[in-house]
Formats: sequence, structure tokens, C-alpha cells
Amino acid sequence: MGLMLGSKLAMAQLCTGSLGDPVVNITFGSGTSTHAAALGSDFTSYTYSSADFPIDGSYTVENTTAGAGATWWSTTDHTGNTGGYMMVVNASLSTTDYFYKSTITGLCPGTTYEFKAWVVNLLRSRDISPPDITFLIEKPDGTVIKSLNTGSIPLTTDGPHWVPEGMLFTTPAGVSDIVIRMRNNSSGGAPANDLALDDITFRPCGPIITSTFGATSTTALTGCAGTNQTYTLKGDPSSGYTNPAYQWQVLNAASGWTDIPGATSTTYTLNFAPAVAGTYQYRLVSAEADKIGSVNCQVVSNVLTLTINSSVATAPTVNSPVCYGGTINLNAVSADNYEWTGPNGFTSSQQSPAITNATTANSGTYHLKTTKNTCEASFDVPVTVNPQVVATASAAATTICQGDQTTLSATGGGSYSWSPATGLSNANVANPVATPAQTTTYTVTVTNGSCSNTASATINVIPKPTVDAGADKKITQGQSVTLDGKATYATYYWTPADYLSNANILNPIATPPSDITYTLHAVPVNGCGTEITDNVFVRVYTKVTIPNTFTPNGDGKHDIWDIEGLITYPTSTTQVFNRYGKVVFASTGYAQPWDGRMNGENVPEGTYYYKIDLKNGNVFAGWVAIVR
Repeated sequence: MGLMLGSKLAMAQLCTGSLGDPVVNITFGSGTSTHAAALGSDFTSYTYSSADFPIDGSYTVENTTAGAGATWWSTTDHTGNTGGYMMVVNASLSTTDYFYKSTITGLCPGTTYEFKAWVVNLLRSRDISPPDITFLIEKPDGTVIKSLNTGSIPLTTDGPHWVPEGMLFTTPAGVSDIVIRMRNNSSGGAPANDLALDDITFRPCGPIITSTFGATSTTALTGCAGTNQTYTLKGDPSSGYTNPAYQWQVLNAASGWTDIPGATSTTYTLNFAPAVAGTYQYRLVSAEADKIGSVNCQVVSNVLTLTINSSVATAPTVNSPVCYGGTINLNAVSADNYEWTGPNGFTSSQQSPAITNATTANSGTYHLKTTKNTCEASFDVPVTVNPQVVATASAAATTICQGDQTTLSATGGGSYSWSPATGLSNANVANPVATPAQTTTYTVTVTNGSCSNTASATINVIPKPTVDAGADKKITQGQSVTLDGKATYATYYWTPADYLSNANILNPIATPPSDITYTLHAVPVNGCGTEITDNVFVRVYTKVTIPNTFTPNGDGKHDIWDIEGLITYPTSTTQVFNRYGKVVFASTGYAQPWDGRMNGENVPEGTYYYKIDLKNGNVFAGWVAIVR
């Protein structure tokens, strides 16, 4: 009940009108170390300690009481900022000491101020003498202007509770400096009278000032950038000042609240031409007319917040002009919503729609309406679809003989490119001369500006006849050979037809009795070229007949080894060996047949062995018997 009564008494003495900005705001700072430096002897009669649990009659400045043990509640400062410090006091037994004292300068004489401080009883479960503080507002000479006694601030059993203690006071005429003193009214002890102080403030207190946008109760509005915007700021002050004055202010990020020149009535018209995206804050300050120029005398209204949202300011892009049959790519910058409309019934809600297979019906102006942060923006996007390039290609002659030429022709464009370029006089003209070696389809790319199309023309090439009588042949009398004739795109025949199985086929069988040359004739069948020929020579060797016995006994019969036909091979070699491998006869050519002698002497009767090389690829080996 005592805590509730103390809070009610304290709150009853706080400002019920509008407050100004703090003239004084003592938070004791912040830091990463648990303890801050001493305050100095001018601020307190207590002794500074860096201990977590200072002894009676001492204080510390720290950001947590967690290290004080189980006697105190563990708490951080009231401000709530990271590492924020508070003044922690273990009060002395003396009731004449003061916890805190500070001289405040620059106040406005004859002005009402609210003094407020936050206090917490640190004890958890037993307190033989709870904190009891008298707040004194004094002139510099010690004359008391106003005082407030908190009464006992009881401990709490459910955790630490910061309570506000404060009062209103009016500075006397001619007084701009005062002293705030916090005096101890409770004797110390163990445990007793342990407390923490934080957030000591002085603020001007005056009539209630309510500000809104226009005649509404709205304190926050949104608007759109890029357009002219007008807003009315309206202040509604209650009575209280004898000769009130007013000043509208805007919050500047660099310099804080700044006066708006000329905005000195309760109503102010705000013009944006055009509005720039951002958050703007306004308030109305008031004071007696002779004190309106001092921030230490002013009270302020609630803050009005105006949020100017950005709309889409960048126009969309398009890949215009587009070729017939191509794709129109419309591209908008990021927004919340998109509404596209355009020629040929086009609509889309996409950011970057695409129109495929475009025709001239898709040419025209496309309209885009975007919405971003509730702000609309509209754009017109012109699009041109070029007419279709009509490409043609033809050949003066679609069928030619191999080696002949014809002219290609293309129409429909400003430039031309033929492919393949092989066989063309110039691949980059409309009418190149074509001399293809084989049947070829030529494709021309016809270009008008950035657009193109293709067309094709085929030239059929009729080959001229070819002929090949094949490689020369070698045979022996009585043998046959097949001729290896080849011919294309022609009818054919052989001359002479002698000794051929068929003179009208490419591979006849030839059986000539002697050397002969055959000619293969190729006659064109398609009108391209003339008759052509090729020859093949057939070499016919004489047949060699080797007897296996002769009788060199001088009777005039079979006295020599007479090898029929061998004399026609003048480069041939003949060797005869006895059974021991000794050569008994040798000759080149066979102009003088063997008579069965070696070195003029008859060789013995018996079997001898021969090797005859005709030097034409034919070699004969065998035996011959001499009988006398």
C-alpha cells in the first residue's frame, strides 16, 4: 500500500500538460566496463567505491547489480541502453547527507518545469530502514523553491521496480539557475536504505498542445514522391499561457529539430513541389511570447509523421524496333504491381512481359501503370515492328553440266549474304555467278535494316563422263584375263573386240594370243561432255615347254635339251644342278640349248635339277633325266 501511495503522490505532481525537450537529462552514461568513474565531490557527499556492493556511506556508478550477492535485486539501469550506468547508493546512517546534487543553469525565469527521477529499492527480502528521499529545488543561495518527500520506498518481493519520483516547480522571476539536491531521510543499517537512481530530467511544462494533419485526428500520413503535395499541419493548444507564441519545427537528421521560417501560427500549410521520398516529422512548440526563442522555455506537441513513398521514376525499356516474327521484350523496373495495355488487345500484369511472333499489328504505344508503396506512375512506351522481309532466290539455270556456270538472283533486301560461298564469284551480292562442282543448295540471307529473312535455290550439277580402262595386264599364251574397266555417266564399249568375251561390258574376259592394246570408249548419256577413251595393254608371253628327258648320244635324235619358247625370253636365266647341288649348266637367254656336257665333257647319265627364271614373274623348277 505504501508503494502504491508513494507512486500516486509522485505521479500527481508530474506535468499533466505538454512537456518540452529535456533541459537536463542525467543518465550517468554507458560503457563496456561494469563500473564508471566517480562523479566528483560537487555532486555527492558520499564516497565513491568500485565495489559491486559498496559499504554504508558510499556509492558506485555501474551498469548492473548482478555482482552484489543475494541481498540486492539484480538489475540494470532504467534507461535501457546497452551498458547504461546508474548511481547505486548504500546510504549512510546520517540523515543529513545528500545522495546527489547538481547545479542547473539556463532555465527561463517564471517558467514551470517538471522534475523527475527514477528510483529503485534494491533490497530483496529485509529492509530495516527503506529509502526515504527529499528532492529539493533551491536557488544558488540555498533558498528552497520547491521540495518533495518520497516517503518510504518499500522493498518489492517480485523483482526490482523502478518508480518515478518528481514534482512541478516554477522558477521565480529573475532566477535562471537552480540547484537540485537529493537528501537522505532514512538512517542506514544492515540491511537498509539501499537504492539506485537514474534518468534525472528537467523539462518545461505548459498547456496541452495536440497536433494533427488538417481537421482530422490523424498524426501519420503517407504520400507519393514526384508529385506536388500539400498538407495542412494543425495545432490545438489548450489555455494556460498569458501571451502564447507558436513555432512549427521539422526534424533535421543532421541538426535535430529546426524552426520552419514563418511557421508561427497554429496552422501551417506544407507544400512539396514535387515531393521527395523520405520520412518527415513535424511538431508545434509553444511558450510565452517573450520566451519562444529559448528551447529551455518551450513545450512541444506530439510528433506528426509524413512518409513520402517513392513511386517508379524510371521509364520502362523495350527492344524496339523489332523484326517481323521476333519477340517484343517490355522491361519495367521493380514495383509492387504492373498494368500493361497495348495494341492488338495486349494486357499483362508481369514486370517484363514478352510478345512472341510479333507482327505489324503489334506496333504502337504500350501503356504501363505501376504501383509502388501505394504510389502510381504511368508511362508510354512506343514500339515499332518492322514489316516482314520478303526474300526470294532463283537460278538462271537450275541444271548445268559440271564445269559450267549460271547466275543466282535474290531480291527483297538492302544487303545479301549467300551460303555456302563455295563456287560463287561473290557471296555478298544479289546476283553472284555460281560454278558449283556438285549439286548445291544455296541459301541467301536478305537483310533490311536490322531485320532479315532467308530463301534458297538449288543448282543441279550433271557430272561429265569418266573412263578408266584399268591397269595393264600380263598373261601367258593360252591364258585369259579380266579387264578392269570403269566408266560413269556414259555408255561404253571396247576396241578392238578381238579375243574379248563381250566388247560392251566393263569387265570382259580377254584371251589374246599375243600382245594387244584395248581401248575403252565412254560416250556421255546426259548431253554433258564428249566421248573419252582410256587404254589398257595386255602383254602375252610365249608358252615355255620343258622336256624331262633327252639323249645326248650323237644319234641325231634328242641330242639337246630343247626347251620350246625359251628363246623368246632373252633375259631369262637357266641353271642345272647335279644331285650334289653343283651347277653343271647355266645360261642367260637360251640361244644355245644344253647338250649334256660340262666343260666339253659329257656328264654322267642320271637325273639333274633345273631352275628357269623368265624374269617376268614366272619361275620354273623341276628335274630332267639324261639317258645315253
